[in-house]
Amino acid sequence: MSKRKYRQYCGFARALEVIGERWVLMIVRDLLVGPKRFGEIHRGLPGIPTNILTRRLNELEEAQIVERRLAVRPSRGFIYALTSAGEELNDVVIAIGRWGAKRLGDPRADESITEDSIATALRSTFRPKNARGVNTRYLLKVGEIEVSAHVHRGSLAVKRGPIDNPDLIIEAGPAIRGLMAHEITPKEAIDRRLVRVTGNPALLDLFVAMFQI
Repeated sequence: MSKRKYRQYCGFARALEVIGERWVLMIVRDLLVGPKRFGEIHRGLPGIPTNILTRRLNELEEAQIVERRLAVRPSRGFIYALTSAGEELNDVVIAIGRWGAKRLGDPRADESITEDSIATALRSTFRPKNARGVNTRYLLKVGEIEVSAHVHRGSLAVKRGPIDNPDLIIEAGPAIRGLMAHEITPKEAIDRRLVRVTGNPALLDLFVAMFQI
């Protein structure tokens, strides 16, 4: 795959030889949310040239981290999906995402938000211990982006797009980070119109308890 060598007999060094190139973990991050076509991956990674994306996908296939599959009918063509070896990177991506969320701060002028970045944020900040016995469906709207989360007895299922009959709809901008970091309370966020909810407002307190930076 990569020609980068660290010249150390070390598992960590060997891993970086495979996944240490720029954009690789971002591609893996998005494919952990779900398989995608080339165009979907490209749209979800603003700034990556198509030739670089093609190269990285080829390298990931060569490393047996990603594989191409025939799209399910009536769709045509191929989709990219993680192999079992690629799926093993889930905990790595979650750990890095949780570590990075603590250092996120406010968005920079040139930064965008995508469905997969929001989905990964939810997966990274989820606290299963605080979700025992919970069965709640959330729809999170950030601008035009919609990501749904179903919490069921300590487990989490996240997907891009809406969910049927959500128990609470949360509409927010960058203020959602401050809420999840406990810099503001749910009541303050609603009162200051930083967050708008549709449904039982008490479920926003539950959301903040289950998703923490």
